[in-house]
This record gives sequence, C-alpha cells and structure tokens, in this order.
Amino acid sequence: MNKTVGNTAGSPKRWVVMGVSGCGKSEIGQRLADRLGIAYVEGDNDHPAANIAKMATGTPLDDTDRNEWLLGLQARIRAAQQRGEALVLSCSALKRRYRDLLRAGDPALVFIHLEGDRDLIASRMRQRPGHFMPVTLLDSQFLDLEPLMDDELGIRLNIECGPEQIVDQVLQRFSKDVEI
Repeated sequence: MNKTVGNTAGSPKRWVVMGVSGCGKSEIGQRLADRLGIAYVEGDNDHPAANIAKMATGTPLDDTDRNEWLLGLQARIRAAQQRGEALVLSCSALKRRYRDLLRAGDPALVFIHLEGDRDLIASRMRQRPGHFMPVTLLDSQFLDLEPLMDDELGIRLNIECGPEQIVDQVLQRFSKDVEI
C-alpha cells in the first residue's frame, strides 16, 4: 500500500497518471481532472517530434530520448506548484528515476499507476488507430516498467475496473486531501 499525501484538505495537488502505453492514462487523467475541475495535460503532446518519429517506426525510446521530454514535464509541474494550481498529467513514468525527475518539480506529486494484463492492454492499443505508439513496442514498455513503490506517494490500480470506478478509487483514497 502506498503512502497518502499529507496535504491539508482542499489544497491543490499535482497528479501523474502513469503506466505502459495503452493502459488508459489519457482517459483516466482527463476524467480525474474533469471530476476535480482542474487542468489536464496530455504528456505525450510534449514529446519532441524526433521521439514520436522514432516510436512510430517501432523503435523504443532510450533514457537520452526521454530526458528532454521529462524535463519539460517537470517544468510544467513546477510551474503549477509555484502558482498553487492543481494539475493532472498523463506520463508513462516507467522508471523510478523518471518519477524522481518529475517529483523534483513538486515533492508532493502523487502518482496513479494503472496496471493491467499485457493481452488486455495490447487489445486496447489495437483499437486506437492512428496513434504513434505501435503495439510492437508494448513489450519494451513492460521491460522498462519499474512499478510504483511503497515509498512513493500514490496508488496502484488494476485497469480491469471501468474508468469511472478507477477515478472513484483514486478519489476515495485521497478524499481527505482534495475537495471533491
């Protein structure tokens, strides 16, 4: 079980919805932001064009490829934190060091790790035509994945539940920390 955040009730919070490609980060992130009435940022939109082109050809990104992207997302998180604004961001955040880099923008950053069966996620990926991330890269994502650890602020949730149930679980877990 992951730690909960010790913020006072109603204080703004920054959230990262994380997991492998196809797990539902964008949908859950948008739904959570809508429910909380706060801003949502699709992290994939901040990828440099070279990263998108590389993934589109079926080549996985390496740490060097991800660094500029993650630093840009960190800057977004830091800016929201400095302005006292809440934010939901979707980002794979597959490795602990990536999450540490994002967390450097806000030490109280909360991670929502969406987990699921590889076959279920692959079937979801096949149902999103035109997305730059091909199903062939899913195995590389699972190889890179370092699940959210107990000492990280956040929650791990199975994606077999429906999207609204997942958002409900997040809000129930953190209800003392946010105005719902």
